[in-house]
Amino acid sequence: MKKVKNIPPEHLGEIIQMALSDHISFANIEAEYGVTDKQVKTLMRDTLKSGSYKAWRKRVLDFGDRRETYK
Repeated sequence: MKKVKNIPPEHLGEIIQMALSDHISFANIEAEYGVTDKQVKTLMRDTLKSGSYKAWRKRVLDFGDRRETYK
């Protein structure tokens, strides 16, 4: 498992919750916590179960095609 560096442990839960939300973009997460989309994806891959991660990525990709500002 890869570890995402430079993320304070007290923010991990908040970042994961924001990433799981369909209404918050990677840009919002980066603006608030300084975490890039690649770091969020790595964090989610390391935190979620495999099936949950794949379902999350599919949802993000599907909505990303439809909404310009979505993740």
